[in-house]
Amino acid sequence: MVRGARQPQQPRSRLAPRLTGTVEKPPRKRRSRTEFALKEIMSSGGAEDDIPQGERKTVTDFCYLLDKSKQLFNGLSLRTSETSYLNEAFSFYSAIRQRSYYSQVNKEDRPELVVKKLRYYARFIVVCLLLNKMDVVKDLVKELSDEIEDYTHRFNTEDQVEWNLVLQEVAAFIEADPVMVLNDDNTIVITSNRLAETGAPLLEQGMIVGQLSLADALIIGNCNNQVKFSELTVDMFRMLQALEREPMNLASQMNKPGMQESADKPTRRENPHKYLLYKPTFSQLYTFLAASFKELPANSVLLIYLSATGVFPTGRSDSEGPYDFGGVLTNSNRDIINGDAIHKRNQSHKEMHCLHPGDLYPFTRKPLFIIVDSSNSVAYKNFTNLFGQPLVCLLSPTAYPKALQDQSQRGSLFTLFLNNPLMAFLFVSGLSSMRRGLWEKCQEYLRKINRDIAQLLTHSRSIDQAFLQFFGDEFLRLLLTRFIFCSATMRMHKIFRETRNYPESYPQLPRDETVENPHLQKHILELASILDVRNVFFENTIDDY
Repeated sequence: MVRGARQPQQPRSRLAPRLTGTVEKPPRKRRSRTEFALKEIMSSGGAEDDIPQGERKTVTDFCYLLDKSKQLFNGLSLRTSETSYLNEAFSFYSAIRQRSYYSQVNKEDRPELVVKKLRYYARFIVVCLLLNKMDVVKDLVKELSDEIEDYTHRFNTEDQVEWNLVLQEVAAFIEADPVMVLNDDNTIVITSNRLAETGAPLLEQGMIVGQLSLADALIIGNCNNQVKFSELTVDMFRMLQALEREPMNLASQMNKPGMQESADKPTRRENPHKYLLYKPTFSQLYTFLAASFKELPANSVLLIYLSATGVFPTGRSDSEGPYDFGGVLTNSNRDIINGDAIHKRNQSHKEMHCLHPGDLYPFTRKPLFIIVDSSNSVAYKNFTNLFGQPLVCLLSPTAYPKALQDQSQRGSLFTLFLNNPLMAFLFVSGLSSMRRGLWEKCQEYLRKINRDIAQLLTHSRSIDQAFLQFFGDEFLRLLLTRFIFCSATMRMHKIFRETRNYPESYPQLPRDETVENPHLQKHILELASILDVRNVFFENTIDDY
């Protein structure tokens, strides 16, 4: 949490629940909040005298949970990434739904109460999205759709269009995945992309890697045409999921050696703390960067993820410093055409909200891991490591083949590879659905590929030591192996034939030992054979360069 700092005021729909830049305020006295909530309940359904004495405790508990859930929900941007907080909010919202607390609202001629109900649905959907409970999300969207239809039919209000927009946003959000995994009865399988216990390749005995751990992550989104819900774009959501562990069942935890503690005290999860920043201004972004940098523990890493429009230099410069190659636009205040910021050629000043590589130099005093998904990601190749601390930048392709450009609304292909590499592989191979059995078989083979990529990295004699410094952390290890898999796949694919179609990195990886390694290329062809899509890849890749 940012303490003592003015919080960002970010543009948003006044109807959608806020995700970012929110500070948890100290709770009011329990009694006053309880009385207030009790009054709200009575206003929507009856009087206090109508509540039997035996049910007063239920009402009191409801009011207490209401107070607590508001605190928890308000903390979802400045999240601690303790899933238990989200689970508590989910339990509370589920109880409201199961007990039909809002059932009487539609019988009254009071649109403000209906709006409260619609806001409840919107917040419940956000919580379910963050918990990856997509099956519940789909049910809630159907219920919300019915409620909005009833609301617009009964009341001729000014916010009908806005509520329909909220519905369209969340519907597009949950349909953003380009590939469906199907059961035998053709029902959709909900897949999770969080870090599972066996997700990251294990470190072999004798591997020499750093002992750094990922502590904080800034997830920044400003893609103009990308599907979003509230203040969460698809790219932000996917990176958020990639930086969280799969919640473990408490019973399975207790069966592990050393876990015989009280069942009332769940094992502490070691997820990085995250800041979700949607369209932050430069000053807002720097506030959070500085706060995160200040609080970063010893031997820890700060990750910065940028999913944003590219800003290009306006002309040739006499010097080639860290501010002369452009950067990414974190807050759109100019016209956007084809995803890129448009500048007048005679413009004498630089874009105020462009984050240049040089803007991050002060924060390289501590270990820094940067991911840039942008049409001008290569601006971050021009980094200089001034302080000798571990520093790695993973950079997206700056352009994609025309056949794939139409899919940019549903999220970036590069980020999809970092979040769900198998789904990305299927997508570039032209597949849109797959049976669950084959999906699981391919996932198992992909885990083998990741293990081999890990060996390639740690056995390399020419790799920059910065990569190995980060390799001790499970999240960063998985991101690095997925990045190499992504790069190798694109270099072998027949439609990715331009240099700007390939991901790059700072420092550069030794190609012959990593992204162009024949052993890895063989694995990719074998995966393509399992899927019967080998024809879209070159067989003798190295000879084709």
